[in-house]
Amino acid sequence: MAGRLRLGVNIDHVATVRNARGGDYPDPYRAAQLAEAAGADGITAHLREDRRHISDADIAALSEGLSIPLNLEMAATEEMQSIALRHRPHAVCLVPEKRQERTTEGGLEVARDENRLAHFIAPLAASGCRVSIFVAAHRPQIEAARRIGAAVVELHTGAYCDAHAEGRLAERDAELERLTEMAALAADLGLEVHAGHGLTYDTVAPIAALPQVAELNIGHFLIGEAIFRGLGPAIDEMRRHMDEARTT
Repeated sequence: MAGRLRLGVNIDHVATVRNARGGDYPDPYRAAQLAEAAGADGITAHLREDRRHISDADIAALSEGLSIPLNLEMAATEEMQSIALRHRPHAVCLVPEKRQERTTEGGLEVARDENRLAHFIAPLAASGCRVSIFVAAHRPQIEAARRIGAAVVELHTGAYCDAHAEGRLAERDAELERLTEMAALAADLGLEVHAGHGLTYDTVAPIAALPQVAELNIGHFLIGEAIFRGLGPAIDEMRRHMDEARTT
C-alpha cells in the first residue's frame, strides 16, 4: 500500500462565483489559503483560454503567495506555455479544452499528437515544472504519455462518477476496473499516478484505495459543499474519506 494520499484542491469555481457578478469577491487566493489551513497538499487552478473563471492575476497571486504546490491546469497552446514558463508553477497539467464545454470532458488525446506534445512539454520540464497529462483510463494514452516524457498521468474519473450518479452500476464497476488496471500500468511504466474529476464523498473511496494513486485533485464538489458547511469542514470530510479508504 502506498503512503499518505495527497489532496489537491481546485479553486476554479470560487472564481466562477466572483466572475458572475464582477469585482474581487470571493477571492480565489483566499480560498487557497483556507484550503491550505484545512490540510490541502496543493492547489489546482485551470487558466482557460477564454478566462471564464481563473484570471491571469489569480495565477500571479497564487504563484507568488502559496506555500504549498500550485498545479496549473492548461491547454497545450503557445500562450499557456508562455504563461507557465513565466510563473514556473510546481506542476503543469495538460488538459483538453473546448470553448463550448462547461468543464473539462474526457482526457487529452496523446497517442495521436505525440510529436507536438513531446516538443511542447520539453521546455516546461526543463524549467522545473512537473508535467502531468490528464488522460482517460486507456492503455494507448498512458503509454504515449510515458513516451513523450511526462512525469505524471492524471486519470480521468468522470465516467466512473457519472455512472455512479446515474445508477448505471455495471458501467461504474467496469470503469473502476479500467481505472484500477491503468493505475497499475502507469505505475509500472514509472509514471506517478494522480486521479480526479467529479469525485464526491460517495465516490472517492474506491479511487483513494488504489495503491498506485499518489494524489487526488478535487474542486467542484468541495466548493459546492463549502456553501453549506464551509471550505475547511468540507475538506476535512473529504480527507477523512480518503484516509479511511487508504487504511482499510
